[in-house]
Amino acid sequence: MSLSSSHRARLLPWSGPEGKPSYVIGEGTGPVSRLADEAEAAQLRMGVELLGHARAMLGDRTVSNGELRFLGDRLVEALRDVLRIAESRGAERTAAERAPG
Repeated sequence: MSLSSSHRARLLPWSGPEGKPSYVIGEGTGPVSRLADEAEAAQLRMGVELLGHARAMLGDRTVSNGELRFLGDRLVEALRDVLRIAESRGAERTAAERAPG
């Protein structure tokens, strides 16, 4: 199947069954594309908020190791979301960057 210049495969900001990537094919104006746009916008807003919390927590000497670990886990999730959005929008990644871990 070949895609016309107005139809492209877009990586969605959520995974399909078994954690596999999900895609939508189209012009980018349909309901699935709009839902993906909203989900990506929410992910980016949450990342910005998380970054603000991280700055505050890292400046607070009373924060526990457990709290910092929790923060680190959320930062990893936010970074994963941002990289997925970048890939969806056309950013290229090398094979090393795609490796899990």
